[in-house]
Amino acid sequence: MNKTINEDVSIVLSGEAGQGIQTIEGLLTFILKREGYYVFATKEYMSRIRGGSNSTEIRVSSKPVKSYVDKIDILIPLTKSSVEHLGDRVTEDTLIIADNDSLNLKNKNLFNVPILSIAKEIGNEIYANIVAVGVILGLFKINKQTIEEYLKERFGDKGEKIVSDNIKAASEGYKLGKDFSESGEIKIKISANENLKDDLLISGTDAVSLGALAGNCDSIFSYPMTPGSGVLVDLANFSENFDILVEQAEDEIAAINMAIGGWYAGARSMVTTSDGGFALMEEGLSLAGMIESPLVIHLAQRPAPATGLPTRTAQEGLNLVIHAGHGEFPRLVLAPGSLEQAFYLTQKAFNIADKYQIPVFILTDQFFVDSYYNVKKLDLSKIENKKYFVETTEDYKRYDLSKAKNGVPPRGIPNYGNGLVVVDSDEHDEEGHITEELDIRIKMVEKRLKKFEALKEDFISPEFYGNDNYKYLVVCWGSNYNVVKEALENIDNKDLAMLHFSQVYPIPENAVEFLEKAEKIIDVENNATGQFAKLIRAETGIKIDSKILKFNGMPFSVEELTAKIREELQ
Repeated sequence: MNKTINEDVSIVLSGEAGQGIQTIEGLLTFILKREGYYVFATKEYMSRIRGGSNSTEIRVSSKPVKSYVDKIDILIPLTKSSVEHLGDRVTEDTLIIADNDSLNLKNKNLFNVPILSIAKEIGNEIYANIVAVGVILGLFKINKQTIEEYLKERFGDKGEKIVSDNIKAASEGYKLGKDFSESGEIKIKISANENLKDDLLISGTDAVSLGALAGNCDSIFSYPMTPGSGVLVDLANFSENFDILVEQAEDEIAAINMAIGGWYAGARSMVTTSDGGFALMEEGLSLAGMIESPLVIHLAQRPAPATGLPTRTAQEGLNLVIHAGHGEFPRLVLAPGSLEQAFYLTQKAFNIADKYQIPVFILTDQFFVDSYYNVKKLDLSKIENKKYFVETTEDYKRYDLSKAKNGVPPRGIPNYGNGLVVVDSDEHDEEGHITEELDIRIKMVEKRLKKFEALKEDFISPEFYGNDNYKYLVVCWGSNYNVVKEALENIDNKDLAMLHFSQVYPIPENAVEFLEKAEKIIDVENNATGQFAKLIRAETGIKIDSKILKFNGMPFSVEELTAKIREELQ
């Protein structure tokens, strides 16, 4: 049996929760990136601590790769049920590297590798995942010094024996993988590039967290909820070197109220959660709308309603965040499609929230936050932060109508100046005191709503990709940016283009000219009702008849989206 894989290889590792699949993902992606490869990794996992079947997909390529694919070139299963779990993705072309003495699989493309036996000889079955890492790295003939250096970094705090055993496990697997390569049984022909060694390898979670740090976020309040909790963990780690207050609140209601209190005091506070957690925060959001408090909320979506599929992906939270909170007040909703966008938009979110005194959402999803790929070093020269609160005088009025021509009154904070800063959840007068005078109520509502017009100064235009003379326009938002782009590259039709929205509410006005020009608009979303298509209709009057929707908890793969778009073109 001889198999050569050129340019782009998809490697999937699968096993039970607790078998170290995420450890394998981390080791392989970082080592391969260090050796100059383009890598992409994403995971799917069940909502259990032990058992079940989880998998990680790692794409390695000679060119940038940023999307999920169905194809599996090489599969390393750690349990027999792993193969069944992956279903139709395992084809007659899939090479399976497994310890078949323990799994007893029947497949013509099976390479029997004594992964468990090697691990036991080293001292513990737990090293099976590191043996598997070694096999893959051996296929690529990775520099052994690079492997050893990274294992020392990764396990150095666990003691010399642990480091030594991990290096031995990787080395034993490496020999087997290298033998497969040199014999021609499994040959991978993918070019490494020296220039990629300095790339960053980050996840969606990292991109949002680094963007918050760049936006001078100095406090985060959260009640943990998958898949939004990673941002809380990241900022907790950053707090070791930066002045960041990290508070795991007793519940979601406390978390959002703490964040509002932080902004009131002059901090730049953030909340991170998921759909179900945010549902408990809605009264707090409405409070922010009434007292005109800045607020930044990261919401990582997952399938709903209720607990839904807590570890899967969806784009079902759009209607929630647009309509959340009782009453009418402005908000901005951002939905990054790339890791670079996540960094820059999160940083910008803090300035926009501060400038206009409104809630700003960063809307991601499980697929986005849990995916990794190479990015060039982020350009910090683009970063500019400004605090918009004012030093108060004795005659200061928090909601001074004469100084809020664009709907934005001067925001003071306690103890910065001689004024008294009064806010209240009831309707209030210019000084912030409760009022039931109906004329003042009208003026305050009109003032708050004026911010929608003022916000246009900072709107983020949708990104266009394709030939200017298009007939067919694929519309997408958030995490579908890269998969739609790769599907369009596969189709290679000059009549086809993409319009990606990273600002999903309000709809930027310049989007209308792109939409009106198309003979046919194709909407791509991970929900069952086409929430964004309906929003476009409501905001612009343009009806989108053609929708490609997926809502089983998995992201679109490149292959299926390519096929579905082709169907729409016929």
